[in-house]
Amino acid sequence: MKILFAVQGTGNGHLSRARDIYPELMKYGEVDLLVSGYQADLSLPYPVKYRLKGLSFIFGRHGGVSLWQTFRRLSPWRFFRDIYHLPVEDYDLVVNDFEPVSAWACKLRKVPCIALSHQSAVVQAASPKPEVAGWFGRFILRYYAPFSSYYGFHFERYNDKIFTPVIRREVQALTPVKGNHYTVYLPAYDDAALIRFLHRFKGVTWEVFSKHNKEAFTFEQIQIRPIENEAFLESLESCSGALLGAGFEGPAEALYLNKKLLVVPMKRQYEQQCNAAAIHRLGVPVIDSLSAKSFRTVHQWLLNDDRVAVKFPRETAAIAVSKMIEDFIHDTANHFNKAHA
Repeated sequence: MKILFAVQGTGNGHLSRARDIYPELMKYGEVDLLVSGYQADLSLPYPVKYRLKGLSFIFGRHGGVSLWQTFRRLSPWRFFRDIYHLPVEDYDLVVNDFEPVSAWACKLRKVPCIALSHQSAVVQAASPKPEVAGWFGRFILRYYAPFSSYYGFHFERYNDKIFTPVIRREVQALTPVKGNHYTVYLPAYDDAALIRFLHRFKGVTWEVFSKHNKEAFTFEQIQIRPIENEAFLESLESCSGALLGAGFEGPAEALYLNKKLLVVPMKRQYEQQCNAAAIHRLGVPVIDSLSAKSFRTVHQWLLNDDRVAVKFPRETAAIAVSKMIEDFIHDTANHFNKAHA
């Protein structure tokens, strides 16, 4: 079987999950890897056949997506050209993790595209939604990378096609301990905004992983460090708690390690608002922004040691891929039998 595995390259979560999904797909055939987009800080240890610009959302510096930077970097003609030239019809199976070029190439050429992503789970009716739902965010989630069928990942199994998070092997290998620092990763805030907020909490040591600075420095008890995978994992392994954005993989890894967790969803990012609703349902505290009104919530979070117990299987990647391949083979056989009946 010839498989195209297309992965979104904006942010670290998709590439993190792909590290475990790719070897599982390799068990079932020859796999070509496509990555589109940028702003990720991780790389893949596998050969990438197609590296495309795609459509990327650019993180801002004050808690949200920078719409200006996002639109400024769009290259619509290149995007349409890549859709036209991508040979999706040459593959027996196209597996898509929220990657728009391959998704639209499949849709326009009527080639089946199977979503294997967090976003395909978020849009399902059974998945938690925020109280205020923006139409634009819903539109992006549904039409950014269209699919013909899906297998999703979320914080809970809201239906039988949604699986719990894929916890990468690097995280599974960690031995968590409770240290004296708090790990922070909020890529939508710049260093100045983080320092202004965090320095109010006297006697607390923060290890901040910054998307906006390549040089490490310290201000009072706040350590600003450039993003580096091993350093982040070491910090998360030994932290007392984690202050993270409401992405998917980061909070899932913190929960897997039984860390005290507080999340801040990005502004104007509907997916993260949905994640915040789902994670709050588990019992994790959520704040809207790093503002004065959130000070009391953060202060209370620092004082208590409440943790949310979860059970995320170590074999989720294998289970989800096996189910997807099994259903694909079954559906293909049925289609062939009907066509030749």
